[in-house]
Amino acid sequence: MTTEHAHGTRAGKPEGIGARVPRKEDARHLHGKGNFVADMAMPGLCEVAFLRSPLAHARIVDVRVDPGVAGCVILRDQMADAADIVADSSLPTYQSSAQPPLASGKVRFVGEPVAMTFAPTRAEAEDHAELIDVDYEDLPVYADVFSAQAATDNLVHDQWKDNVFVTLNADREFDAYAAQADVIVRRQMRLARQCMVPMEGKAVLAYWDHQGDQLVVYSATQVPHMIRSILAQTLGLEQGRVRVISPDVGGAFGYKCVLQQEELCVAWLAKTYRRPFRYIEDRREHLTAGANSREHHYEMVAYADRRGKLLALDARITVDGGAYSVWPFTIGLEPGQAVGNLPGPYNFKGYRCVTRAVATNKPGFVPYRGVARTGVCFAIELTMDAIAREVGREPWEVRLENLVQPEQMPYVNVTNKHLDSGDYPASLRKALEMIDAQGVRARQAQGLADGRLLGVGVATYTEQAAHGTSVFATWGTPVIPGFDQATVRVTPDGGLEVRVGVHSHGQGMETTFAQIANEILGIPVARIKVVHGDTGQTPFSTGTYASRSLVMSGGAVSQACKRLLPRAVHIAAHLLQATPADVELADGRFLAQGRSVSMDEVADAWYLRPHLLPADVDTSGLEVTVGYKPKVDTGCFTYASQAATVAVDPATGAVEILDYVVVEDCGTMINPMVVEGQTMGGIAQGIGTAFYEETPYDANGQPLASTLADYMLPGPTEIPHMRMHHFETPSPHTEFGAKGMGEGGAIAPPAVLFNAVNDALRAVGAAELAHTPLTPVRVLQAIAEGQARQATERARAA
Repeated sequence: MTTEHAHGTRAGKPEGIGARVPRKEDARHLHGKGNFVADMAMPGLCEVAFLRSPLAHARIVDVRVDPGVAGCVILRDQMADAADIVADSSLPTYQSSAQPPLASGKVRFVGEPVAMTFAPTRAEAEDHAELIDVDYEDLPVYADVFSAQAATDNLVHDQWKDNVFVTLNADREFDAYAAQADVIVRRQMRLARQCMVPMEGKAVLAYWDHQGDQLVVYSATQVPHMIRSILAQTLGLEQGRVRVISPDVGGAFGYKCVLQQEELCVAWLAKTYRRPFRYIEDRREHLTAGANSREHHYEMVAYADRRGKLLALDARITVDGGAYSVWPFTIGLEPGQAVGNLPGPYNFKGYRCVTRAVATNKPGFVPYRGVARTGVCFAIELTMDAIAREVGREPWEVRLENLVQPEQMPYVNVTNKHLDSGDYPASLRKALEMIDAQGVRARQAQGLADGRLLGVGVATYTEQAAHGTSVFATWGTPVIPGFDQATVRVTPDGGLEVRVGVHSHGQGMETTFAQIANEILGIPVARIKVVHGDTGQTPFSTGTYASRSLVMSGGAVSQACKRLLPRAVHIAAHLLQATPADVELADGRFLAQGRSVSMDEVADAWYLRPHLLPADVDTSGLEVTVGYKPKVDTGCFTYASQAATVAVDPATGAVEILDYVVVEDCGTMINPMVVEGQTMGGIAQGIGTAFYEETPYDANGQPLASTLADYMLPGPTEIPHMRMHHFETPSPHTEFGAKGMGEGGAIAPPAVLFNAVNDALRAVGAAELAHTPLTPVRVLQAIAEGQARQATERARAA
């Protein structure tokens, strides 16, 4: 990977903001010293397994347990003191689902837990599950949104009026602007259902701490404080009697930001039996019963003038929401993000959109890296290419005229998104320069020597990051994020402890938060300890999701350090026999009148030599807790343009990515190396969405990809060399102008690569591809369809 920087880049301090500091957390992971739930050992630990439904929709008629294992088997009626998981929303039309920890009355998807077993080993627990017999009565199966919407009885949830979780509508001057159009373009797109496939699946260990008289839950979660709240609620415990610890987490991507049934079940076991229990999800469970994502259906109608200027957009979006709405974000988050973010970076005035989340007999839909924006970027960017083809212009020419212009910033778009800063056209122009779009056109005209077809594709997107109270309040979710808090404490030897309520599962927070503190206090990064992931030791945060952690908790760390600094300066001034106004902080030392003292000496005075302190010292000491949220909490908007060239073999349908470039602007970068790593990882996942990943179901709701032999993932040989260019346009609303960017890399690749392949296939008149994943079979089908259409047209002409 190669990188470049553009305007706005700041040098920062050697270890502060803008420095490429190696990630502190990498050392323990590279040496095998991480601490994951599966690594933990505890006396008397029992392993948990689940008997899961083999049917997608059925009533439970009878359950028979072999008497020899009855004491190690739990059914729903034995868990009367554990409430169902209910994720209500205040959105109009929303229908609430109650997800029992173990199936009760009926099952709603293949893999739904029906019974729980435990034993000293996982193998024994699975053997116990084999001694449970369940009689089912088949019910109609709704394996797709079309059959689900047509149903009138035997619904997924019997008390509902239909199988629709929620319907959202937007209409902004649509008729007036659509009437002005010279060109109307209609397209349909579809994204396949996917799994998240983190390296570590679900993992939870719980025990009763008799000394603390509390339930302690180790969970591989992104949101420990929220899990604590909901476990206390569902188990009928005071929150002070529940402690949730999130140790090292092997990836999450949204999969671990909701309450899982298994977390509730294992916590209930520990509360009930007062001994330790653990559950580790295996890969087959993840692929069949783990929550899914991405499955969107789009019907797009674009209204434009003769040059391709978009005037109005009419969209119908249908989301396959699976059987249950997840806590706390609810299924309403996905259609809410879709209807709000479909316009992306474009400037147009007429908008009409209807979005539905439909209940089907599949696992529940969980937020996945990009939350709806991968889908809406796919839809709007393929539509932009379609408009360009219709008006006979290059796709980038049409985009450059439709993008919000830098002089319009800050810009409130057609869905009331507050685009805070940036130069969207500049990012696209730079991407075109890097990919050499004109050179690609020349090579296309010459043709490739091996007979493959050359194509180029582009996409520009926005990533709404760190959206807060006002946004979530309109979505009506059970938990609304507010102020994130951070605690900073100077240790007696002059080091620093930073405590935050978010949790890292690969984002490098132990490094970037230390860099923020170093920028303000000058304490070396090596002497800054970031504590996170433990509700017993950290201040409250709703957690790590929605590209919010650096902006929210990082902002709190910044504010806390700024508030702590004057206290340290005051003590240093007294030690230096100077006034605070005369003291400067440079290279980690306090300077005045030709003399200096270190933070170590300041800390030593506060903790161990109080006789050296000034009489008017701040008695709050060298510890501060601060709550923070940005000045405007509608979110800050990272943006980027990505471009790729591909070669398509018309004989086999194989696609090779020849070049991939990224031009992104996430405001002020705390650590460019971390930014690049996040972007590369996101693009790898986006390539998976584009070319490989799919969780298909048959008409009976049976998952057809239950192993990694069936569920395809991109590997090192499928990920191209990437070239990256950075703009830095600071956000006016956040500390240091930083913006969240953790999801961005995953948003654009499907759109970029489909546009590139469709561009290549124009040479043979192929039908447009608009259904992920873009497999060789689908490429060949598109070529065959195009050839059949051409033959029909020739026959008609004759």
